Amino acid sequence: MASPDPEKHPLIDGGNAALPTLRRRFSSPLRLLAYLFVFLAVGLVVFSRIQTTSCRGSVLDASFSPNAVTAAKHFDHGIVELERATAKPSSHGIQSRSPTDTPADTATPTTATTATAMATVLENFEVAQPVLMPYGPADSDGSPGLDGGAPPGLCTVLLMRHDFAWSYGSPFVGNYTPPSCKFNRVVLNFTVVSYGRQFDRLALMYFGDTEVWRTSTAEPTVPPGIRWVYLKDTTEYLYFWRSPQTVIFDLGNLIDDKYTGIFNTTLTATFFHSDVATDAAPPSDLIIPISARQGANKAVSQFTLPQQNATNTISFPRNARRAVFSLSTCGQASEEFWWSNVLESDVYAFNATAGELPGYSPFREVQVLIDGQLAGVEWPFPVIFTGGVSPGLHRPIASTEAFDLKEHQIDITAFLPLLCDGNPHTFTIVVAGLDYDNDLTPGGGESWYVTGKIFVWLDDDPASITTGSAPAIHAPAPALSIARSLLQTANGTNETLVYDTAVQRSLLVTARVVSQAAAGDVSWSQTLSYTNRGVVSAFGYNQLNDILIRGTDEANGPTHYRSAYTYPLFANQTYTVAAQGNLTIWGHVRQGKQVETEGASVFATGLEAFPGSAGGKFGYGSAVLDTTKEGTAVFEQTGDGKSSTGWGDARQVFRFAGVSTEGVLGDELGTELYWRSVEAVNGSVVRDEKRVAGKAVGAGAGAAAAAVGRVDTIGKGLFAQVPVRGTREGKGGGV
Repeated sequence: MASPDPEKHPLIDGGNAALPTLRRRFSSPLRLLAYLFVFLAVGLVVFSRIQTTSCRGSVLDASFSPNAVTAAKHFDHGIVELERATAKPSSHGIQSRSPTDTPADTATPTTATTATAMATVLENFEVAQPVLMPYGPADSDGSPGLDGGAPPGLCTVLLMRHDFAWSYGSPFVGNYTPPSCKFNRVVLNFTVVSYGRQFDRLALMYFGDTEVWRTSTAEPTVPPGIRWVYLKDTTEYLYFWRSPQTVIFDLGNLIDDKYTGIFNTTLTATFFHSDVATDAAPPSDLIIPISARQGANKAVSQFTLPQQNATNTISFPRNARRAVFSLSTCGQASEEFWWSNVLESDVYAFNATAGELPGYSPFREVQVLIDGQLAGVEWPFPVIFTGGVSPGLHRPIASTEAFDLKEHQIDITAFLPLLCDGNPHTFTIVVAGLDYDNDLTPGGGESWYVTGKIFVWLDDDPASITTGSAPAIHAPAPALSIARSLLQTANGTNETLVYDTAVQRSLLVTARVVSQAAAGDVSWSQTLSYTNRGVVSAFGYNQLNDILIRGTDEANGPTHYRSAYTYPLFANQTYTVAAQGNLTIWGHVRQGKQVETEGASVFATGLEAFPGSAGGKFGYGSAVLDTTKEGTAVFEQTGDGKSSTGWGDARQVFRFAGVSTEGVLGDELGTELYWRSVEAVNGSVVRDEKRVAGKAVGAGAGAAAAAVGRVDTIGKGLFAQVPVRGTREGKGGGV
């Protein structure tokens, strides 16, 4: 476990700090006895209070900003995160550091409400398919039990041990040197511990100018706090791993007297050699970043849209035979929940009650342009971070992709005859939403963090030149269908807004490509559909969104790749403020993700972790991921902002399967390779079952904590409140 920063502000004053005052007040024995009697009575009342509320979460004693009450007039379109501080602290206080040693954690465990239960570190996790390790498949959350655990003597390199305290604009910067062991696969292990009050934060890892991973944090609780592990297969970056690199890891955080959670992080890489083979693409020969290119300045390289122009001019290698552009994107600030935004015409519909709402519609499209021509698009997966909607939904089961934001692949091989002509070419990333006239317009919204990269496979002969025909692009404007209605009370006050947004898009790029390796026709196609019904009711304080995103991407030619995906999301939230100022937030979320990946994917699919993935009679030609997470949570806060409580439950079923190269094996979902069903109540895992290749195995990260009778930590966790619009720091979104 990484150590807490020694300068960390205490959550509660230690007992010794109060002793001088107590000694003065207890100067006489009679007065001392009187105080002891009062303390005993108060203690019994508090104990009784805890017992009566433990079924739904304990009362939180941490202080909140008095400004939190003003959030009632600035409800952020039905989506709740932790309250963002309304002003910067006068002093930056604790700075981030990279400790040279790892002292033991000195946090004192919280006392339990029963004689047998004791607070332990809350193990957070995201459910995902296993990762191939030297010893076989391993759970991505680091929990043991799939194949006997890690043997000694692994080839592992420490990349970072760093405490992120006040770290906005101050990323970790370190140097990586390749190990001497033989390797063709690399897996990251990111382990984090934290306690106190803190928001979920976005984190980006770079090799120089190139982003190689995007993740985010869980929200900590009172001591002893939280811990999580995520294993990330990064074999696609062998181009970087085989030579020295500058590692830049950006995790923007703030620390003051209110937000005390420091993220103590350890990042290692395990190197090994494996002969496993899948239909996935071999690692590329070259990776070209499309970024702000600030690595030489030891700074982060993401573009922030629409404030910046996300364009690079590139001289492409002339002997390229395949190229794939990957996008890493997510919205922050008022764009973090872009899928719940309203039409631009309705931004001020509830200005008299709930305040201004984020606009540009609930639809976003990320576009990749080559020399100004549309090469492909991404319709983003709606990631809900661990403070999203209601924090109780995500303890300890993080939402899908919260710990591993996936990149989207766009095959640009059809552009190679153009790109390999010896001239410089521009690559641009654009985020578009719907404007006031409901036209798709670049620049909608704010604070989209985007980077891209181009994976390039080269012909053996460096003197060869790829030629062919110019790309033919068929990209009609997307078909849009918009409907809205606004209901008013008898006195003309806007009460309920109903809006429906439907979008369809198709794209086809074709060309003839002649390289040293092959000559023939290549194509890239995308077919996408999007629907979103939004209802904003109760004068702007309640919101419901029912969303369905579908897409199929396919590349054909010498190399085949296909991805079919479905992203359903249902989010419902009510927000009430009593006359005395007490706040209650109720949220229910059901989110799914179904993806089938076939052929030469740039990124690992999970098939590499299982025998039989190499093709042939019993090989798997495609990977199928199917998961749904559903939960309900409540957050309550007193009118003075000094006490809050929360409780919730969540359950997730995750299935990962392989489809035979010889055709369907038994059913359309393929052969089950990994299955997990987990449920949590009030921050504790109450059920965790899993199977590997049809065989039951040990439970996941949360099961051990459930077995020892851990007290509920959700109510004791440090929640903050509704974000005040325009003042949300978020995960790097500015303070």
